[in-house]
Amino acid sequence: MNHPFFGFLTLGMCRSSHRGLGIRKSLASPAAGGCGESMACTVLGGGVSGLSTGIKLLERGLEVHLVAEKLSPETVSDTAAAWWYPFLVEPLIKTNRWSSESFREFVRLMNEEGLDFITMRMGREYLKQPCSAPGWSESIDHFRILEEHEVMDGYSFGWEIEAPVIEMGYYMPWLRSRFESLGGTIETRKISNFEELESNLIVNCSGLGAREICRDEEVVPVRGQVVYIQQDPGFGRYDQQPESLIYTIPRRDVTVLGGTAQKDDWTIEVRKKDEEDILEKCESLWPELDRSKIVGRAVGLRPSRTEVRLESEYLNGKRVIHNYGHGGAGVTLSWGCADEVLRMI
Repeated sequence: MNHPFFGFLTLGMCRSSHRGLGIRKSLASPAAGGCGESMACTVLGGGVSGLSTGIKLLERGLEVHLVAEKLSPETVSDTAAAWWYPFLVEPLIKTNRWSSESFREFVRLMNEEGLDFITMRMGREYLKQPCSAPGWSESIDHFRILEEHEVMDGYSFGWEIEAPVIEMGYYMPWLRSRFESLGGTIETRKISNFEELESNLIVNCSGLGAREICRDEEVVPVRGQVVYIQQDPGFGRYDQQPESLIYTIPRRDVTVLGGTAQKDDWTIEVRKKDEEDILEKCESLWPELDRSKIVGRAVGLRPSRTEVRLESEYLNGKRVIHNYGHGGAGVTLSWGCADEVLRMI
């Protein structure tokens, strides 16, 4: 069977850092303000954040060179379940806005550019205790509190949303194609610090690589393991609490079952015990789950941080805009954070 998701089974990708290299043309001044043809930029990182940011910079008129140690299909972005949902990410006052901006862009890509690997899917989030609606709920088209009879046993509250599901096996190649068609260039190289770069403007989307490049020990892996099954649950079912994480994310070809959120765990091999836990949890929300239809599994390491780092600093005459630490919401925040980078230039 030749589905792009089968490429995700190459588990060695998941610990990869996304790093980059500078281009030879530099800004005339590191303090240059506006955007124009003379501006050149290096983007570090070949995942969804690096490519999305690179596309936005190219559309603004910058010359962009992206370099990463690993490119798709060997990035953690390729393993993303990629249902739009702000998960494991702070600060909410910013991430709610960034996720809302991404939501609108995914809908635009689906409707205006005809990307059929982005689909709108209903999903129900179940919670143990009632709570206020999340801040992002006002920025999406469909959000409602569940009726009492719609809440699964063991839960007391919940809501239903309609949100994009992005099939990363198609989306990542599309991002690269879009980036290159706009004139962006790509090279693979590992770097250890910004001094190795010639560009005076750098956007750092290095994910877990920031532990080495920035010496940022706040960045830690949060291990996620998933199972792929060729069975459609009709609508997604979710318990997004890290300690009891459950999700069934339906795509056109498979449904993604998860998951785990194991902090500071670098293990990239599939663990049988985790798989059994995932299946038992998913069966509690989806009793019709048929284990005979399992077709694959994968592991990815989310680049988590106490807060997303999206800020600018000058290092030895170079302007570095950091854009990393997106946790379990790299896809969800990708376009909003890219827009924020533009606002900072």
